[in-house]
Amino acid sequence: MNAAAQGEVQIQTESDIVIARRTVREAAAQTGFNLTDVTRIVTASSELARNLFKYAGGGVMRWRGIEDKGCLGIELQFIDQGPGIPDTGLALQEGYSTGDGLGMGLPGAKRLVDELEIQSVVGKGTKITLKKWRKS
Repeated sequence: MNAAAQGEVQIQTESDIVIARRTVREAAAQTGFNLTDVTRIVTASSELARNLFKYAGGGVMRWRGIEDKGCLGIELQFIDQGPGIPDTGLALQEGYSTGDGLGMGLPGAKRLVDELEIQSVVGKGTKITLKKWRKS
């Protein structure tokens, strides 16, 4: 996949999570990630797509190929107009959950990728950006 490749998946139902996983798997494989890294990227994206559905009532996952100094990677954005995250630092701590989960979603996703950034405004929504770089 070249750095110009991109797309998006609307996440409104549970079956959209499956579509998002498949889309990310194909994009990561086309970028040349090894099987272990493809699995890491898909696992992180699945967790965040599920969060979009469960906590925000839906949203969109955008993906694109990226390049920096000859290194290829993939960027995923999960965007919603949900309730927002009041304390993003707390949300990234293992064990913290506002729902009935184990609190492993965001910290787990962060461990699986190279970069994770959260932008959130309470009452307006959240944008989480993940980046994973291909090892040369």
